[in-house]
Amino acid sequence: MSARQAASSGSDSDPRYANVDERKRKRMISNRDSARRSRMRKQKQMEDLVNEVSKLQNENNQLMQGVNVAQQRYMEMESANNVLRAQAVELTERLRSLNSVLQTVEDVSGLSVEIPEIPDPLFKPSCDVRCPV
Repeated sequence: MSARQAASSGSDSDPRYANVDERKRKRMISNRDSARRSRMRKQKQMEDLVNEVSKLQNENNQLMQGVNVAQQRYMEMESANNVLRAQAVELTERLRSLNSVLQTVEDVSGLSVEIPEIPDPLFKPSCDVRCPV
């Protein structure tokens, strides 16, 4: 019989140690339960974090799609704006040319011809969204 078994069997028969063994057994059970609850808490926290990551990834994907749509619209608007600016330049040049013809007609004929002024907005567009400074 080993020393441990002897001590164990000795404490089993000794009423002084019976209370100590019972407390030790209860503490072991309590520690196991506490460890089990701790593992369950950690498992729940991990599941919650995984769910949050998934939710945030979905939200991020939706935001990225929105950003992509907005960028595409911006590029389309900028392209259309560039076309309109080119047309404005072309029309301004035509207007200058027509004004030049009207001025020549006025000079040659001596008649008073109303020559329209070229409006400033064609040269200084309003700055609603962005303006180079």
